[in-house]
Amino acid sequence: MALPGLGRALVSAGKLGQKAAEDLYRKAQGGRTSFIAELTGSGAVSPSDLAHTMSVAFAAPLLDLDAIDVQRLPSGLLDPKICADYRIVVLSKRNNRLMVATADPSDQQAAEKIKFATQMGVDWVIAEYDKLSKLVETQTTSVNDTMDNIIGGDFEFDEVATDTTTSDAADKSSEVDDAPVVKFLHKMLIDAFNMRASDLHFEPYEHNYRVRFRVDGELREIASPPVAIKDKLASRIKVISRMDISEKRVPQDGRMKLKIGPERVIDFRVSTLPTLFGEKIVIRILDPSSAKVGIDALGYEPEEKERLMSAISRPYGMVLVTGPTGSGKTVSLYTCLNILNKPGINISTAEDPSEINLPGVNQVNVNEKAGLTFAAALKAFLRQDPDVIMVGEIRDLETADISIKAAQTGHMVLSTLHTNDAPTTLTRMMNMGIPTFNIASSVILITAQRLARRLCATCKAPLDVPRKALVDAGFKAEDLDGTWTPYKPVGCSACNNGYKGRVGIYQVMPISEEIQRIILRGGSALDIAQQAGKEGVRTLRESGLLKVKLGMTSLEEVLSVTNE
Repeated sequence: MALPGLGRALVSAGKLGQKAAEDLYRKAQGGRTSFIAELTGSGAVSPSDLAHTMSVAFAAPLLDLDAIDVQRLPSGLLDPKICADYRIVVLSKRNNRLMVATADPSDQQAAEKIKFATQMGVDWVIAEYDKLSKLVETQTTSVNDTMDNIIGGDFEFDEVATDTTTSDAADKSSEVDDAPVVKFLHKMLIDAFNMRASDLHFEPYEHNYRVRFRVDGELREIASPPVAIKDKLASRIKVISRMDISEKRVPQDGRMKLKIGPERVIDFRVSTLPTLFGEKIVIRILDPSSAKVGIDALGYEPEEKERLMSAISRPYGMVLVTGPTGSGKTVSLYTCLNILNKPGINISTAEDPSEINLPGVNQVNVNEKAGLTFAAALKAFLRQDPDVIMVGEIRDLETADISIKAAQTGHMVLSTLHTNDAPTTLTRMMNMGIPTFNIASSVILITAQRLARRLCATCKAPLDVPRKALVDAGFKAEDLDGTWTPYKPVGCSACNNGYKGRVGIYQVMPISEEIQRIILRGGSALDIAQQAGKEGVRTLRESGLLKVKLGMTSLEEVLSVTNE
């Protein structure tokens, strides 16, 4: 009886007798199982012995799969069904060749299948069959199998809830067919929440479809479902977000909710965008609990926290939070609102759209088409006897003018601007056409901020950095005297490439009398920055370097999120 290459290699190595090998091969054929599964399942050869024997026999490197970071394995290079059928895992791609883990390097059929599917060569790496099978089942099972498993899975969440009882536009018969898509979407939402992701991206392309999560500010590919499900998935998301499922030519916005347990509800903001190959959908996770973490958890240093608390506790004036999109401005504003939210205070907010639901705060969604602009909402607020007003963003002169007048007439006004740092915020307002005396008399504090990834406390390691590199980064000579050491990311099972969570980097600049004088005489951002520095206000870079010195984040992370 002709044995396959795997059997011949084991017999030649003395690990298995000829007759025993033939009997096992015959049994595998009769039971319609693979020869290697029969070998390891019967106990004739242990997975470890098999791997070592194959490594020697075929001169291929041996890899312990327990030592690799599964999250960093590439996806989308090979059809998941091929990986499941042949028990293989793609480890990496270099030039026009794939490095593939297998327990049976003699399987020519698998090699040919990979070459035909990818038009790339194959370099085998040997792995233990039991570990390989486990990894394949959890990471590279076919999407259809995954969806079937999801349907029978026991997830601790309720049906996605909307505010109305409007039924799905699709009829009931098609809804039954779409059950795998529904469950797949629910699983993606739950996985994203558990991974502490901020956004989910559903992206259709010509030949593939991918799902990515933004975790700690970085996008990571999570799944590659079949392209065929893109329309059903988009329709499902649009139905529960109360969008028009028949309109695929223009962008749409919506919201939906997901119940997690009896008392936890997570809000999602949904945005669709027509692309060449279908609708790209981005879902932003809006966790109401983020507004209640407390100011201490945001990463303010004691003196920065004191300046901010002092400003928002004043009876009137304007406090501005600046920074790029995704820098945590909304969370900072809502943390301040949560502190001010007391029974004796009337708070009104105008946002586009409102992201976090805060009981006790009167929240208004701006609707440009209906004529409800920021300026219109502000005018209405002033007739509603407010104490605190929050404007989502100052975009134009009219909004800025009304906000400043509100700050001058006995109201506390909180808002955001998109500028690089605190001093340039003041010059930006001047360039918008706001009179300097209005800026000087109304703005009492500006906070510029960034979010840096926080080093994992479990695996971070000391980093030896030359003194000159630290000086070039912005450290002063006196900062380098002492016993502190910078740390670097390493990576472990508890984190994401050495980082876990994020920490805020802040420049908190109160508007002092001297800065007011500089504003009144039309001074530049450089003049304001120099005066702020004399008054002890750290730049964003200096604030970030302090976080490096405290071991919270890495030097490379601070250099990437701050610019000087």
